Amino acid sequence: MKYTEGGVTAAKGFRAYGIHAGVKAGREKEDLALIACDLPCNAAGLFTRNRVKASPVLLDIETLRNGQAQAIIANSGIANACAPNGMKHAEEMQTIAAEALGISNDLVLVSSTGVIGQELFTECMKEHIGDLTAKLTDTPEGSDLAEKAIMTTDTVKKEFAVEFEISGKPVRLGGIAKGSGMIHPNMGTMLAYLTTDCAISVPMLKKALKAACDVSFNRISVDGDTSTNDSLIILASGLAENEMIAAEGEDYDQFLAALTDLCVNLARAMAKDGEGAKHLITCTVRNAESEEKAEVLAKSVIRSPLTKAAIFGCDANCGRVMCALGYAGENFDPDRTDIRFVSKAGSIEVVKDGLGLVFDEDLAERILSEDEVLIDVDLKEGGSEVTCWGCDLTYDYVKINGDYRT
Repeated sequence: MKYTEGGVTAAKGFRAYGIHAGVKAGREKEDLALIACDLPCNAAGLFTRNRVKASPVLLDIETLRNGQAQAIIANSGIANACAPNGMKHAEEMQTIAAEALGISNDLVLVSSTGVIGQELFTECMKEHIGDLTAKLTDTPEGSDLAEKAIMTTDTVKKEFAVEFEISGKPVRLGGIAKGSGMIHPNMGTMLAYLTTDCAISVPMLKKALKAACDVSFNRISVDGDTSTNDSLIILASGLAENEMIAAEGEDYDQFLAALTDLCVNLARAMAKDGEGAKHLITCTVRNAESEEKAEVLAKSVIRSPLTKAAIFGCDANCGRVMCALGYAGENFDPDRTDIRFVSKAGSIEVVKDGLGLVFDEDLAERILSEDEVLIDVDLKEGGSEVTCWGCDLTYDYVKINGDYRT
């Protein structure tokens, strides 16, 4: 497996683009994206577990019941959640894209992201959809502009593509994602679109997407808020012409490995780009009795406000980590727990068998000054290991969200 360029246009059959349509007054960036395939695809999706679901999410859940899709239209600026006439406008978006592409409505998926509670008007989309479809391209530029069109408070793009072989056939898999705030593991915690030319059945595509999501997007947290619009969608064109993956086996394992690696990279990019963040925080809990326990403990550390604040201040405060482990609700022995802080600048042990150590504060500060910091927790009770990702809590997070709506 190797990484390549192209994002959602890397796989055969896919084109994409993004334009400025004027979805939200006062915004000049690209805000309307379209991803389309030359033929109907096998498709699968995962969506927010928030009880309050945006209209596009509800529409996509229904649309995906047949396991087929050919296009995704998405806007930024207005979330179309808790909004007047929400389903009407989501269905209008679906119709706008379907008519422009000459396909049926039930092959179009819809996403929105942005401010919650405001009505989304689609007149600007009707006005600009012709220009958008005319510019659809299978070049990396198309994926890049589609990515920019779904970004809100994101500061960097999240776009990757991989190439690998299945039964001797070259296969490509690419993705774009947006997510910076209102990020908390409970499905996919963002908007993310994945495309592949692998021939894979709908049941196996669903199985692979769930498995990859569980160890990537479901293991990140920025602020503990699960969005109303979270959507993770994958389309498979089958144009790689590999033998159809219809059951578990070596071919499925190869596809799952590539999908998981891609999703982990997208998830890490979102955690690192948390609103106002200066540090990517990785927490690995090792030698736990079970993977489930390790995951609960690691998530507790990455979402702890006090731990996040300590990392922002480059303060090797081991008490914040021990405290977060302790209230996670899992049974472990604190008196056997070791903790280390690790980065490119080195490694330093701060807790041994549950007791704080005297350590070199200058070295600790240098380690925590790097933009990526690992909190390594060793429970010394079993053989399971889990890694989760988060970010620090900075002054800028409050500034960004204090006037997000305005």
